[in-house]
Amino acid sequence: MNLAQLPVGQEGVVASIDASTTAAVRLMEMGMTPGCPVKMIGTAPFGDPLEVEIRGYHLSLRRTEAELVELVG
Repeated sequence: MNLAQLPVGQEGVVASIDASTTAAVRLMEMGMTPGCPVKMIGTAPFGDPLEVEIRGYHLSLRRTEAELVELVG
């Protein structure tokens, strides 16, 4: 499952990030690293962007960026 598929209110743990894009580097710089817990807070009315909580702060991501993040399980 990737981060974009995580239901609102649910938590997951980052397993990996697709490093083939420049967005992956930016995500890792913002603290989204393997082993880090992440919670889906909500989505905008049309489903993009997504709001997640990671390392104690809220982060807005495009759906395409969230699809790069694979979760454990």
